[in-house]
Amino acid sequence: MNGKVNYKFVSDRFKALCGNKITISGTIREWQKEQELPKECVFCYTTENLQMDHLIPRNRGGNDSADNMVWSCQKCNSSRGDKGVFVWLGLKEKDNLHRLVAGKYLKRLFDLHTEKETMFISKDNIETLCKECKNKPACIEWDKVKELTCFCLESIF
Repeated sequence: MNGKVNYKFVSDRFKALCGNKITISGTIREWQKEQELPKECVFCYTTENLQMDHLIPRNRGGNDSADNMVWSCQKCNSSRGDKGVFVWLGLKEKDNLHRLVAGKYLKRLFDLHTEKETMFISKDNIETLCKECKNKPACIEWDKVKELTCFCLESIF
């Protein structure tokens, strides 16, 4: 799969986390794996103008911990702004996020959903998320309104 993630991977990983079929790895193990990656932008793979970027922006509940930081080039960081990773890539190339980065991002979203008690939203009560959703343009563009998708994971943050 060339290090890239696809929707099925994202969906399966998140369901497995919710169902306690997998656990969140320790920070040290994740950090070690991350150190094996080349020092490049996690979004476009350039090595120029790199800066630390928040996977979940601070104004959307993210923090400055290593679990929430990745290398991003200035162009990608500015372009993404405070959009969620899946929405930003979803409008461009949603399946090109490296699996390790996707896993790190999903774990942060898992923590935020646990804190907000929105972990167990299903198709039956999706409107609970839709009311708070900040990603409506993405859902409309991808024809996914009132469907449970990867966009829902980051929709209320």
